[in-house]
Amino acid sequence: MQWDDMRVFLAVTRGGGLTGGARSSRLDPATLGRRIARLEADLGTTLFVKGPQGYRLTEGGVRLFDHAERAESAMLAAEAEVMGALSGAVRIGAPEGCATYLLPQVTAAMASANPGLEIEIVALSRTFDLNRREVDMAIAVSRPTTGRIAAQKIADYRLSLAAHGNYLDRHPVTDPNKLNAHRIVGYVPDMIHDRELDYLGEIGVTRVDLASSSVVVQAEWIARAEGVGIVHDFVLSRLPGVRRVLADRIGLTRTFWLLRPLDDVRAARLDAVARALVQGVRAEIARAEGHG
Repeated sequence: MQWDDMRVFLAVTRGGGLTGGARSSRLDPATLGRRIARLEADLGTTLFVKGPQGYRLTEGGVRLFDHAERAESAMLAAEAEVMGALSGAVRIGAPEGCATYLLPQVTAAMASANPGLEIEIVALSRTFDLNRREVDMAIAVSRPTTGRIAAQKIADYRLSLAAHGNYLDRHPVTDPNKLNAHRIVGYVPDMIHDRELDYLGEIGVTRVDLASSSVVVQAEWIARAEGVGIVHDFVLSRLPGVRRVLADRIGLTRTFWLLRPLDDVRAARLDAVARALVQGVRAEIARAEGHG
């Protein structure tokens, strides 16, 4: 059995099947299928059972996965020690606002400083399954209370009620108790997957006129002077003409957390990536909020 076989096996396991494994391994699904069949023949055991939710490890597959991860950790640790830099592939999950407005700058700097580092950003408005290795690490707005997940605080960040100057010229916002009289921009109410994202409910707004699950879409509506909504302070400098409203009366604070599987055997390598990521996000929030 060769190390390359283990890389293929790990890719399919973490990807939940041949299609997911193809994305990370850069091999086509048909090739992966043949490689897995050959590995199973060499070992004389079935490694996966295909079901409605994708590929699931058999008992033999679980045992091999533990050994494969340890081998991967040792290989990557040796490579990092020799190269003296971060290396290998890392997949980071994050909510859309963070993934769009913070991570590109942070991860680009990390990649420039470490040519052997490969970074994937998965931007989704939902909770990531770290135990199934959907991503290697995730940034979240809530600290988990269940599961074997390690949580590290990255930084607090601020959000403000905001609108474009052209909207405010037509519809001045002067009373926090009369916000429901304005056109409100926000999340689709029944698609808010985390209570920390219920910004409008916290400030007493009961109606949303322009709703989207996307932070970017919301920001675009506000930038087009279509209404009033909550905006991350680290985004304000990217929205010309948009300014805070009732800043002395309304302001929210949230926290970004870095989440990782508690028993990740690749910790030695990923610890270094996590440190760089946390430092970079903290610095970028401070820089962007200072220009908001």
